[in-house]
Amino acid sequence: MSLPFKMAGVMGWPVAHSRSPIIHNHWLSKYNIQGAYGLFPVQPGHLDAAIKGMLALGIVGSNVTIPHKVEAMKLMDHVDPLAKRMGAINTIVITEEGELQGFNNDGFGYIQSLKDANPNWSANAGPICVLGAGGAARAIVLSLLDQGAKEIRLMNRTQSKADALAAEFGQDGPYKGAIKVYPWSEREEALDSVSLLVNTTNQGMHGQADLDIRLERLPKEAMVSDAIYIPLETPLLKAAAARGHVTVSGLGMLLNQARPAFKAWFGVLPEITPELRQMIIATL
Repeated sequence: MSLPFKMAGVMGWPVAHSRSPIIHNHWLSKYNIQGAYGLFPVQPGHLDAAIKGMLALGIVGSNVTIPHKVEAMKLMDHVDPLAKRMGAINTIVITEEGELQGFNNDGFGYIQSLKDANPNWSANAGPICVLGAGGAARAIVLSLLDQGAKEIRLMNRTQSKADALAAEFGQDGPYKGAIKVYPWSEREEALDSVSLLVNTTNQGMHGQADLDIRLERLPKEAMVSDAIYIPLETPLLKAAAARGHVTVSGLGMLLNQARPAFKAWFGVLPEITPELRQMIIATL
């Protein structure tokens, strides 16, 4: 008896740029699994119909990307507690009973990318500076706090967004006072004594303006990471590498967040090999 063919994909608008099909179809081939992973272009307003369509078609699940990560969460039967705290999902798993389960693996992917770059990395090695206060920042800030970060210096061009994020995660409970909001104009002063600098803004992305920050005040031992992976080496990472910092691109986050999703859909926890990295890099 042959194993059932399983189909998954990535849902977004636009979605043609996604590298997720390369990742998952490589793993399907590597582990000899009968299945496929495709692109699901879903326009805003069609999300409910698309998710019901997955149920009707017997699809085992989907990644969820912009602009659906928040709205999709509202359509789930069950949302993982971590995803609830992050306020968005990036993975849908459909059980054999037809239950829609929502997860967010972005934070796991980010933390693992840091550990891959520096196995001795510790979240409580010193203050952490995070630029940006959007969806990626939410996942990253919460994951850093869960990993033991004691001080996160958060700043965003629109400060009210950083204030709201700090109030939500750092006002009460175990992380009270851990998030300190700095004005965008003080982003360079905020680099003093930090152990990790994180860019979650779109500045430095292909087609966007470079991130406007000088690194002179950043301690030499600090790591520098960027959630962007197109280009692989952003101007920020290039400048940091020239100063001798350990740098981490967004590619590691992309690859690592895919692993638990693949396991949930196809039953195997896949490895990230140099071959897979090169396949993705060749498309950037």
